[in-house]
Parts: sequence; structure tokens; C-alpha cells
Amino acid sequence: MQILFFLFALVAVIGALGMVLSHNIVHSALFLVLSFIGLALIYFALQAPFLGAVQLMVYSGAVAILIVMAIMMVGRADMSISAPVQSLSKRFVGAGMASLIFVLLGLAATLTPLPTSSAAGPATEAADLAVLLLSNFALPFELAAILLLAAMIGALLLARGGHAS
Repeated sequence: MQILFFLFALVAVIGALGMVLSHNIVHSALFLVLSFIGLALIYFALQAPFLGAVQLMVYSGAVAILIVMAIMMVGRADMSISAPVQSLSKRFVGAGMASLIFVLLGLAATLTPLPTSSAAGPATEAADLAVLLLSNFALPFELAAILLLAAMIGALLLARGGHAS
């Protein structure tokens, strides 16, 4: 089980590194998808199939496709202006600061005492969550869907230049 976890974590880390280090924006988006897939595999390995399925569908599918489509609509000429080349010293300073934050968060996580619990809570199945979303929480669920639709329409209008035809 641990071997699978480390293998899937390696896939996620390779995707994240490829995304950050790639000079091509389309390749960066594809590496982002690889990182999302690695995270979904970790969820499946941890026996959280609902989270894994949501990760695959929402992030690896919808968000990644939306990012790629936005990149394609904006065009490469606009992208090169917005991404100035950083000097090597600035990259090392950024990597050092990120490493320091990572170490501090790791220390805080390991030194914080965790509460002990003798009994685990009730297991929540995906079907139970679906029943709750479509019965008790139907209104907030639909409002979130309308908000996402409005955001997508706004993004399309911005990509076209703001003029509806």
C-alpha cells in the first residue's frame, strides 16, 4: 500500500515539477493534468473513491480543459509579454523562500499534538452525499451551478474582447 502511495505521489510531483519548469504554456497545462491525475490516484489508494472521482472529473477534466481552451483563445503573442524571464538569483531566492515555508509548515504539522479519538465517525458514502446534495442542499447546489455558468460566460466574453455578438 505504501509503495502505491509513493508511486502515485511521484506521479503528482513529476507533474507539478513539469508544470513549473516547462517553458511552453500548453505543456504546462498538460503537466497540470498529470499532477491532478496523480492526486486522484492517491485518493483512490487511500480508499476515498468519491474524492478520487471528483478530482478526475472536475479538476483533471473540466478545469484542465478550460485552462487549455483559455490558453488557445488568448493566443501566444499575448502570453509572451506577460511572462518576463526571471534572473537565476531571483529563482534561487524564490526556491529558498518556498523551501523555508515548506519546512516551517512541516514542523508545525509534526509538532502539533493531534487529538485522540477512540471511535471513528460514521462512514459517508457517495450515495448519501448525493441524496443530501439533491434534497436538503438542492438550492445551494443549484446556486453554485449558476455561479459557475456565469463565470464561464464572463470568461468567454473577456476572451473575445468583451463584445457580445
